[in-house]
Amino acid sequence: MGSFDFMLPYYGDARQMQDAVRSVLAQTDRDFRLVVIDDGREPDVPGWFAGLGDARVRYLRNERNLGITKNFQKCVELSEADHVVIMGCDDLLHPHYLETVRRILDAHPGVGMVQPGVEVIDGAGRVARGLTDLAKQWMFAPRLKGRGPMAGEAPAAGVLRGNWLYFPSITWRGPALREVNFRDGYSVFLDLALVVDLLEAGERMVIDESTTVFQYRRHAASESSVQALSGTRFTEAERYFSAVAERMEARGWPRAARAARLHHASRLHALGMLPGALLRGHRAGVRTLARHAFTTGRS
Repeated sequence: MGSFDFMLPYYGDARQMQDAVRSVLAQTDRDFRLVVIDDGREPDVPGWFAGLGDARVRYLRNERNLGITKNFQKCVELSEADHVVIMGCDDLLHPHYLETVRRILDAHPGVGMVQPGVEVIDGAGRVARGLTDLAKQWMFAPRLKGRGPMAGEAPAAGVLRGNWLYFPSITWRGPALREVNFRDGYSVFLDLALVVDLLEAGERMVIDESTTVFQYRRHAASESSVQALSGTRFTEAERYFSAVAERMEARGWPRAARAARLHHASRLHALGMLPGALLRGHRAGVRTLARHAFTTGRS
C-alpha cells in the first residue's frame, strides 16, 4: 500500500485549522503523514500542535510570510509520499476519505488525480450549495458514467471552460505533482494551472462522486472572493487564459484553446460581481470586471 501525505498550508482562522487537523487525525485508515506549514503568526498555534502528541503530525512555521503561491509550492516540495492531498486549512475530511481514495486508486493504478465526492459548507459549517456550485454541477461538470479515467484535451477544455473541480479534495500522484508543482505568478488560478499542466504532461484524472468524503468550505472572506470584488482576480484571469490559449493552440488542442479564450465561467463570475462593485464604488474594479465579462480573446 502506497504512502500518503496530507499537506496543510495554513494562514488565518486557528479554530477552523484545528478542526481541519482533527478531521485528518480521525481517518479510519491511519497510515498517513500530516504536514502543516504555518505562514502566519497566531501566537497559540505552535503550542497547540506541540500538545497533540501524534508522531504522524509535523508542524513547521515559516520564518517569514511567503504568501499563497510560495507556501503551496513549499507544500509540494516537502511532500514525500506516493500520493498527496493539499487541503485547505478550513476544509474538512469525512473519516472515510483516505479509505475511499485508496479504494479508487486500487481500481485505477497510476492515475495522476482523484477527486472523490464533495459537499460544500459555509463559514459556519452548514451544508450549503449556492449559485457558484450549482453552475459547476449543471453547466460545466461532465456527465459522469462510471469511474473511468479522463485524459488529454477533453478534460483540459472542460476545466478551462469552467473549473468544476474542488481542488483541495484532490489526491495527486506524488511524483507527478513534485515534477510539475505550482506556477509562479498566480494566487487565484494556481489550482487550475496545475490541473492543466498535469493533463498536458499526460496524467489521467478520475472523478468518483459515489461517496461524499470531503467538505469544501466556501465563504465570502476567502482570498479569491476578496480579489473578485476588487477585480484583481480577473486581471490575473486574463493573463492566465491568454497564455494558456496560446499554449493549447501550439500543442494542437484547438478545443482547449477555444475554451481558454472564451473562459465562460470566469466571465459569468465577473458579470455576477459587477453589481456589488458598483454599489461599493470600486471604480477600478468595475472597469476590470466589465472588460473581463464582455471581452474574449480571438476565436
